[in-house]
Amino acid sequence: MIETQKSNCWNPRNPLSEKSSTRTRAPLSAIQKLGSWVKVFILAGLAISQLTQADGHDKTPLDIIDQMEQLYRGSSSDSKITMVIETPRYQRSMQMSGQSMGREFGFFRILSPKKDRGIATLKRDEEMWNYFPKINKVIKVPPSMMMGSWMGSDFTNDDLVKETQLIDAYDIQMTETDDQYRFTLTPKEQTVTVWGSIDYVVSKSPLLPLSQSFFDDQGEKIRVMTFSAPKEIGGRLMPSILEIEPLNKPGHRTRVIYDEIVFDPPGITEQTFSMRNLKSRF
Repeated sequence: MIETQKSNCWNPRNPLSEKSSTRTRAPLSAIQKLGSWVKVFILAGLAISQLTQADGHDKTPLDIIDQMEQLYRGSSSDSKITMVIETPRYQRSMQMSGQSMGREFGFFRILSPKKDRGIATLKRDEEMWNYFPKINKVIKVPPSMMMGSWMGSDFTNDDLVKETQLIDAYDIQMTETDDQYRFTLTPKEQTVTVWGSIDYVVSKSPLLPLSQSFFDDQGEKIRVMTFSAPKEIGGRLMPSILEIEPLNKPGHRTRVIYDEIVFDPPGITEQTFSMRNLKSRF
């Protein structure tokens, strides 16, 4: 009992006494504090890293272009779209529904005006068909017509169904300013296209497409596609208006307005993109 009481009192001759042990624990406490600060810095760094990656930092040019191309798709999507076609002689608009699943499947049907109601376009893999209900006929679109006009608009068949995957069909070079990424896309040797190059501009924050300029083989700018009116649609921020202006056709332009879009809806299956659904009346 006497020895126990002595061990609980500080004895300057005994290095194992209480006061001595308190001093030996002090460096451990400092290490623990240092470890806590290290954890704070690590967590802060991870948070900053996630924010910068969300705005495109630390992404490769292919990553950014692919993210822009997937912006309106998701794994699958169901959308309502208004298309406005302007020429020097007239202006007309169409309301459409559109569905997609991955890169392989796309389906569009005109809802109005009444004279065009039911006209539909189906894309499966690398094949595309148009259905005209008034004559009850399906017409396959040959590869040579992918750059042709869709329904008299300035959008091509390829624009509509995104048959050409930019990251696969083009070599990409990137430069940047403080607030923009600028990409120059040149077609790969095996790519079949009418474009000699495409200039693609993307804003850094938020990471959204701003414009695409299309040039022929002689370097002449032929048309410009602009992206505007960003807003949250379907839970993600995206430009709600796409406009194409062909520079060789003064007074012509076409706008596509996304009225609503739902990503990964439960009703989209492969049957949505069947020939039977293409020819169905509604």
